[in-house]
Amino acid sequence: MEPRTYVDIHILQTVPPANLNRDDAGSPKQAIYGGVRRARVSSQAWKRASRVAFADLVPHESLATRTKKIAKILSDRLVARTGIDPDAATRIATTLLEPLKITPGKKAEETAYLLFFGRAQIEELVSQVADRASELAGLEGKALTDALSGVSAKAVLGTGHPIDVALFGRMVANLPELNVDAATQVAHALSTHQAELQFDYYTAVDDENLDDETGAGMIGTIEFNSATLYRFATVELSQLLRNLGGDIEAATTALEVFLNAFTKSMPSGHTNSFAHRTLPGFVSVAVRDDQPINLVSAFEKPIRTPAGTFDASVDRLADEARKVGQLWGAPPLHLASMYSASDADADRLREVFGDPQPFKELVTTISGVARERMTGVSAR
Repeated sequence: MEPRTYVDIHILQTVPPANLNRDDAGSPKQAIYGGVRRARVSSQAWKRASRVAFADLVPHESLATRTKKIAKILSDRLVARTGIDPDAATRIATTLLEPLKITPGKKAEETAYLLFFGRAQIEELVSQVADRASELAGLEGKALTDALSGVSAKAVLGTGHPIDVALFGRMVANLPELNVDAATQVAHALSTHQAELQFDYYTAVDDENLDDETGAGMIGTIEFNSATLYRFATVELSQLLRNLGGDIEAATTALEVFLNAFTKSMPSGHTNSFAHRTLPGFVSVAVRDDQPINLVSAFEKPIRTPAGTFDASVDRLADEARKVGQLWGAPPLHLASMYSASDADADRLREVFGDPQPFKELVTTISGVARERMTGVSAR
């Protein structure tokens, strides 16, 4: 069996009044855990925030897009690169994509579901027909299909994956051959304590009101909560390496990008109303060879303290990490952590999480360990 390596990311982060991720009624998402109501941010919301953050770390053209508009994007790129007529480009794009058996959507030029693919993969498709674009533009029907028979959209979209597809995977119901198993799992973020919903009642004044006109021009409410969140994600390096065609440097870069993006990103719900963006106060990354271990059980009994929840949450997480290591005899292979310890708890936290280090050094440490592990796998 191929050896596995898991990179577990544990984060504690305080968030002020905010509505990061709302439900269908506009309320901040919640969950019952340990018998009390917790603030919750869905895994989908933080994965989306991480993917958006990739754009600050990786060139735009090297990333993926998730859209129903693959035919339009392909058609537009054909026009931009070859100068052919837009109608002809649409015919070529549609014919190229027919073998994918993608169900058409309700709107013209859209598919029935979102497809996750790399922009570079689209450029490769264009490159394979660009030198024949003028000839192809004059063909229709079977003649066009025959002329494009040597170009496989399935082959192009099935290789050379960008890092976001490699990390988060892809499912194509109509064509399982295009499925990509995700190398990353992201847990729903939960508050370490009970969190109650509150309401912000706001009014807006009409700036053009005369002195004798009273009353608000608009009134409304926004629900919010505040919390110390426990966040967890894990990356399986063997799957990541496989998704990136065995390229160790590409996989190492993908891990570094994910560590930075996941840690620093923040869902943007109602961000203009609350300016809620913070950075984590605690990050610990564990490299394991047994299985990923989510330590949320540290907070099954909610934190209750009048003196704030963050420090108590760090202490509770340390206790849980120590207990798991002792009970199961399964300490991590490597550990790198970022935290600020007071004199009172410094020795205790170092015993569990190792010496604290700045986040940039943490990423460098973990990426070095990951590269060594993947090199070992490739050498087998």
